[in-house]
Amino acid sequence: METERLILRRWEESDAENLYEYAKDPAVGPIAGWPPHQSVEESLNVIRNVFNGAEAYAICLKTDRKAIGAIELKLNGHTDLAENDDECELGYWLGRPFWGQGIMPEAAEEMLRHAFEDLGMQKVWCGYYDGNLKSKRVQEKCGFRYQWTTEGVDVPLMHEKRTGHVNLMTKDDWLRRGGAEETE
Repeated sequence: METERLILRRWEESDAENLYEYAKDPAVGPIAGWPPHQSVEESLNVIRNVFNGAEAYAICLKTDRKAIGAIELKLNGHTDLAENDDECELGYWLGRPFWGQGIMPEAAEEMLRHAFEDLGMQKVWCGYYDGNLKSKRVQEKCGFRYQWTTEGVDVPLMHEKRTGHVNLMTKDDWLRRGGAEETE
């Protein structure tokens, strides 16, 4: 998939070094619920065993096609938010050198288009942990609507509990925002 500045493509084992470069940053993973990567080998393992979902993509700039972040639609069965097969959860993160450039909203908008137009989704859920203001802002920019807050959410990879916030975009919301018109 492509946007004005980005290519969203499947992860490849050759992305391990780029993944490690950004995933080792303590400002990136922990706020999203996972510890910083400790080695290229760990990043390769993540590519093989975590970024292997049907709708998991590397976020790449068109200029060099190098992975700078990750975005995924977690389909029913791989998320606790989706109740039906026409629902999924959007997850994402971006390397710190690329923050504040509108890259993540651009990638998220393309994933929403893909979810509603190509995959036939009716609902896309998205959440963030308390304090992750950048993720909250991406969801606001994309038009997600607040649904609920839960205290004491288990964050297994970090061995802690947090407050989680859940937002939703329905296909009707997306169409009202002009989603179909923007991609024609």
